[in-house]
Amino acid sequence: MAIIDLNKCNLCGACVSVCKFKAILLENPQEVTGDKTDLKGYKGVWVFAEQKKGKVQPVAYELLGQARELAASLGTDVSAVLLGEHLEEEIQELIWRGADKVYVVEKRELANFQDEPYTNILVGLIKKYKPEILLCGATSIGRSLISRVAVKLRVGLTADCTGLDIDPQRKILLQTRPAFGGNIMATIISPNYRPQMATVRHKVFAETVSDMKRKGKIIRENFDAPLLASRSKLLDIIEEIESTVNLAEADIIVSGGRGMNGPENFKTLEGLAKVLGAAVGASRAAVDSGWMPYSHQVGQTGRTVSPKIYIACGISGQIQHLVGMQSSKIIVAINKDPDAPIFKVATYGIVGDIFEIIPALTKKFKEVLKK
Repeated sequence: MAIIDLNKCNLCGACVSVCKFKAILLENPQEVTGDKTDLKGYKGVWVFAEQKKGKVQPVAYELLGQARELAASLGTDVSAVLLGEHLEEEIQELIWRGADKVYVVEKRELANFQDEPYTNILVGLIKKYKPEILLCGATSIGRSLISRVAVKLRVGLTADCTGLDIDPQRKILLQTRPAFGGNIMATIISPNYRPQMATVRHKVFAETVSDMKRKGKIIRENFDAPLLASRSKLLDIIEEIESTVNLAEADIIVSGGRGMNGPENFKTLEGLAKVLGAAVGASRAAVDSGWMPYSHQVGQTGRTVSPKIYIACGISGQIQHLVGMQSSKIIVAINKDPDAPIFKVATYGIVGDIFEIIPALTKKFKEVLKK
């Protein structure tokens, strides 16, 4: 008899095929299904346009650009969903950034995000208009909202995607994200239920450029008071105070990894960053070693960044780190190992001792930037 530790088993099924005694049987549990509907009745790609204090957040403009590519493959249109109060300027900006339609619900109760009313409204809109795909930013608001929507609709949801595409044959959404601790990239599909839903991290895709010549349709909806009610009460909003350069918004980032050999050597990186007006990042290895605080971590379990220039110092380039910075415009890799994976994604690579190269770069940049 096979003995299986269910506390460690992840039900991957690999043991079934290799067991020469045929002692293991993996039975699929009964599928939990949503309401069977005609999939052909679902059309369009939707983007939930998250807003704070009446301003649409940049992640929505990033998703609109990708949504247009997906919609082009499907021969359909792109819509944005905007909930809040006093949103007139933001509605027009969504159209200029790529939305063909904007579904708007303006109520005093929706001025600030709260789980229950936002979920009720979004579910109501989906049931009425039937989008084929719904994208949302993987922010604290997006993660809280979209999981509740998925449960109410009884459909699938793929979180923290780093890639989205359309299967050319089946015309379904291909949702790519790291799996098994970032050791593999998994492509997930939801072929049987609609909408197909995914959240995407900030800075994974580039923002669309505003085109003031674009025209679009504004669809205003109204919902009954019971759907706007919430069992929780918003007392106050306390803004986070950034004491350092915000990694997610920095144009230049200088990051260090295990190759920095200790916390004291990050002072060298800070010197280079100061000259360039850059933020300082770190790999998970450096953070886990206690060399840098978690707020500086770049990668799958840290921040996703997309600066104009990313300088990786002593970082090998494992997939967990790459998914957090590979969309940077220019990647400069400095590593003593010529076979380090980071060089495969680097725009420019320098093989050598970082403790000689970084001071030399700092000195040269000082001279050049003075001019």
